[in-house]
Amino acid sequence: MGLSLLLQSSRSEIESKHVQQIIAFAGQGKLLDESATSNEFRDFLKQVSSEVLERFASECLTTKFDDSGLALQDVVNQVGKRLGFLVKDGRYRGTKRDIGYDGLWRFPDGHSVIVEVKTTDAYRIDTSKIADYRKKLVVAEEIDEDHSSILIVVGREDTGDLEAQIRGSRYAWDIRLISVDALLKLMFLKESVDDPTIIQRICAILIPREFTRVDGIIDIVFSAAAEAKVEDELVAETEDEEMPNKDEAPGKVIRPAAYHEACVELFSQAQKVILVKRTRNTFLSPDGQTAIVCAVSKTHQLQGKQNYWFAFHPHQKEFLESHPNSYLVLGCGSSKQVLALPYSVVNGLLGDLWTTELEDRMYWHIRLQQEGAKLRLNRKKGIGNLDLSAYLLAVA
Repeated sequence: MGLSLLLQSSRSEIESKHVQQIIAFAGQGKLLDESATSNEFRDFLKQVSSEVLERFASECLTTKFDDSGLALQDVVNQVGKRLGFLVKDGRYRGTKRDIGYDGLWRFPDGHSVIVEVKTTDAYRIDTSKIADYRKKLVVAEEIDEDHSSILIVVGREDTGDLEAQIRGSRYAWDIRLISVDALLKLMFLKESVDDPTIIQRICAILIPREFTRVDGIIDIVFSAAAEAKVEDELVAETEDEEMPNKDEAPGKVIRPAAYHEACVELFSQAQKVILVKRTRNTFLSPDGQTAIVCAVSKTHQLQGKQNYWFAFHPHQKEFLESHPNSYLVLGCGSSKQVLALPYSVVNGLLGDLWTTELEDRMYWHIRLQQEGAKLRLNRKKGIGNLDLSAYLLAVA
C-alpha cells in the first residue's frame, strides 16, 4: 500500500512514525533519483501538516541513518513550497550531465534561488561549486543571472565558521545562509498571517543584501507580522453608518474566536479532500485544485438575536478565484455551525455587502443573523436578507 493510501486510511498513525520509517514504507525503501520511493515520499510531504514537517527535519538532524541528508533535502524543498515558492526538486546525487543543485526556488517576483542543503557545517562547503550550478543554469536559460542568488540551508544554528568562509569568498554577495530552524520559523510565520506584504518581506530577506546570515533579522519580520495580525483582529465590527443594530461600542476590539482547524476538518470530511494550511486563513489541497478561505466569528447578541460578523479581503478573493474549486468557509459561533459557500456564490453577493475603505486596505462585511435553524445574510438596505442555510455543512 502506497504512502498516500496509508495516510488516507490511518493518518494519525502514519504521521506519528519516524521519518526513517516513512521512507521504508515508500517504494523500495531507499531514496534514489527518479525512484518510486522518492516520488511517494515527496507526495507524502505535500499532505502532512507543517508541524509534522518540523518534526521530520529534527529527526533528520538528530538521528543518523543512510538517507537522512536526502530526506532533509526533500523536507526543506517542501518548506519552500509552503512559503509560496515555485520549487523544482534537485537531485540527490550529481551526475556529469545533470546540474547538481538541491533545489531551485522561484519567488513570486521572478527571482530564482539555488538551494544547497547541509545537515552540518562540520565540513567546508565548496562555494565555487554551488556558484558553478548557478552559471550552468544561466547558460541553460533556466534563470537570469541578475535575478538569481544562492541560499545555503544548514542544520546547525552555530554557523560562525561557515559564515566567515562565505564572507571571505568571491561569492559573498551572491549567498544567503539560514538554519533549518529559522527557515521553519518563516514557514510558521507565513501561516500565522494573511497580509501579503509580510509574505513579500519573507522573500526579500532570503535574497542577498548586506548580510550573509538571515537569522538575526527574523525577529524584525515577526514583529511586523504581530502588528499586522493585531490590525486584522480589529475587524470592523463597528459597521458603516448605514448598518443597523450598531449596539457595540465604536472602536471596540473584539478578539476573534479560534476554531479554524475544526471548521477546516469538517469541510475536509464533507468534501473528502486533504487541505494543507497556507496562511492564517487559507488552505489548499496538495494538487492545488481545492482552496478555501476559513473565517470564524464569536456569537454577538444584538436585540435578542444571534449575529456573526466576518471581514472578507481582496487578497482572499484573489486566492479563491485562482483555484478551480474554491469556497469561503465561515464558522458561526462554533464548529458545529459552518457554512461552505462556493466562490461563485460569494462573488455574486459582494455587490450587496457593506464595505470599509481605509487608506491602506478595504474589505467587505459579511454579517449573518440567526433565525431559528436558519442563517440569513444581512445585505444593504432595500435588498433584504438572504437565507444561506442550504450551504451549512452537516455535523456528525
